[in-house]
Amino acid sequence: MTALIADLGGTNARLALSVDGAPSAVMRYRGDDYGRFDDVVAHYLAAQGHPRIEKICMAVAGPVRDGRASLTNRDWSLSEAGLRDLTGARDALLINDMQALGLAITRRRPGPDDTVRAAPAWGNQALVVNAGTGFNVCPVHLGAMAVLQAEEGHTQLPANIAGVLAQRLGAKAAPFSSVEALLAGPGLARLHLALTGETAAPDEIARDEAAPTLPLMAQLFGLMLRELALRYLPGAGIWLAGSLARTLARHPESLETGFLAEQMMRDVPQSIPIFLLNDDLAALDGCIAALAGSGAGKN
Repeated sequence: MTALIADLGGTNARLALSVDGAPSAVMRYRGDDYGRFDDVVAHYLAAQGHPRIEKICMAVAGPVRDGRASLTNRDWSLSEAGLRDLTGARDALLINDMQALGLAITRRRPGPDDTVRAAPAWGNQALVVNAGTGFNVCPVHLGAMAVLQAEEGHTQLPANIAGVLAQRLGAKAAPFSSVEALLAGPGLARLHLALTGETAAPDEIARDEAAPTLPLMAQLFGLMLRELALRYLPGAGIWLAGSLARTLARHPESLETGFLAEQMMRDVPQSIPIFLLNDDLAALDGCIAALAGSGAGKN
């Protein structure tokens, strides 16, 4: 059985084939180069010699409702029926990209290289936190193998984070009104400009270990993880995904400062391990798990 699997993010689309549960022929496409996602699929299948596709699973950076999805940060829409018509596949499944990452962690056991913050895991609840082009989370119940849709990126910035920003930036803190406006790649660039007066792309800032923006951002990220720890009680661990999260994980002391900054209910974040999902192809692994019936539809 050959399946077409994909991870559709705000910046890139990764497509692959899954033959008997193993990904192959992975290719990445820049979203800016294509007006429609159908063109990406057509280009990919042509490059693979037009294989016969029996099943499809695609992880989409946006909400999925009734077999339809639209990307939050790109003008792409797709549907399960449209994908079946386009490819001739018998079955098609759309899932939220965070659900795919949630499914991916059910198939992983963290090792020392994956550990950002060590603590004994407890309970069956875990949480994936993705900070990259955008920001979102996925609550995971490992016992029931259930992964849930959520929307955290466009919620209001917590008061404790807004307070630190106001203290450091004064009036320049005003544009950071939502979580995603701060804790995503574009937010890193905006914070750097407000803090230093210098314009730089997020990847440039990430490469500059001397940049004063990175420790501050890591502290603010830690504060957000503290809020999420109390909201979701992920005793089995918080898994960090996305390019910005991986950058900030290189500043564990600043992240820990934010994570344990509040005295109220401090015992909760103290008891929670934090892991790093280093694999850029993890969402594809989640698509394979979804096709195997691992619980993607439970939301």
